[in-house]
Amino acid sequence: MGNVNRVILMGNLTRDPELRYTPNGSPVCEFGMAINRTFQGRDGEQRKETCFVDVTMWGKRGAVIHEYFKKGASIFIEGRLQFDTWETAEGKRSKLKVVAENFEFVSAASGGQGRKEGDAPPAGGKGRRPAKTQEEAGPPAEEEPPHEEGHDVKDDEIPF
Repeated sequence: MGNVNRVILMGNLTRDPELRYTPNGSPVCEFGMAINRTFQGRDGEQRKETCFVDVTMWGKRGAVIHEYFKKGASIFIEGRLQFDTWETAEGKRSKLKVVAENFEFVSAASGGQGRKEGDAPPAGGKGRRPAKTQEEAGPPAEEEPPHEEGHDVKDDEIPF
């Protein structure tokens, strides 16, 4: 039987994303997320529960998150769980975190919290994935997709 390690989360950033670079120049972005859950308790009362998760995003997509998101912004991520262990003076420590492999902007209806002042919104105010690398994209398309009316932002004007 095979194994599956897949995580899909949508929530809000608990802090501004931190961007670092590895010695070979690869970007790595780390941020925290809060995922809220509302449910009805046995006594019939509505209860709220929040799950806090640390997330890491590698590569250009991590740099995009650092540029366009800030504390409080909504984000949708897909990724996998990773279990880290390390030694401290107090003993062995461990932590379960999420390594994001993809993300989506959440609707601009959330107030555009994810954009910094003066930045252009994502095309049409809808979620949009970052551009794929040449290997991911495959051969170029024969025709350009039809232009959506009411949107004056072209794909080549979007910075990712």
